[in-house]
Amino acid sequence: MDRRKELKELYKTIKPDMGVFVIRSIKDNKCYIHGTRDLKSFINRVKFQLNFGSHPNKELQRDWTRYGESGFVIEILEKLEYDKDEEKTDYSEELRILQIICEERLAQEGMELYKSD
Repeated sequence: MDRRKELKELYKTIKPDMGVFVIRSIKDNKCYIHGTRDLKSFINRVKFQLNFGSHPNKELQRDWTRYGESGFVIEILEKLEYDKDEEKTDYSEELRILQIICEERLAQEGMELYKSD
């Protein structure tokens, strides 16, 4: 097998990190939280939307526009491990539960969630 095919096959077996991330405002106690199957790609997508003024959460978008990217911290709160059963492909319920747990923990820390539109 040539090197290109090897790399292509390797790429197909790589599973992206999945879990929950948060965007915290440095200016106040607000945050946006989201669970996703591909943390790196989704964080990049959200940053792109925010930088171009097209994020669906209008309250977060307004603050991002006001304070700029430097007014926020983006961090991964929890990663979700893949099941040992290779047949499992739907992790939406696990991600939803993990997001709820993270939301509760942030609320206990005094963080306020950006309202969903």
